Amino acid sequence: MPPFLLSPLVKWSLAALGGAMVVAWVAREVRRVNEELDARRAVKIRDQAQRPMLRRDPLTGEYRL
Repeated sequence: MPPFLLSPLVKWSLAALGGAMVVAWVAREVRRVNEELDARRAVKIRDQAQRPMLRRDPLTGEYRL
């Protein structure tokens, strides 16, 4: 059986094309995950005014409700 012969230029071109496809897929996945995380972060607390705040105790330096 004869060996599979391809010129080095074709081999390098196929390797570059495969690498570009992997990079494009990774970039698309990163964008998708970031959009999903941003959507979760966009949820705001509606009763923000009634949320308890921590205040620093001047005598001890501790933060308390």
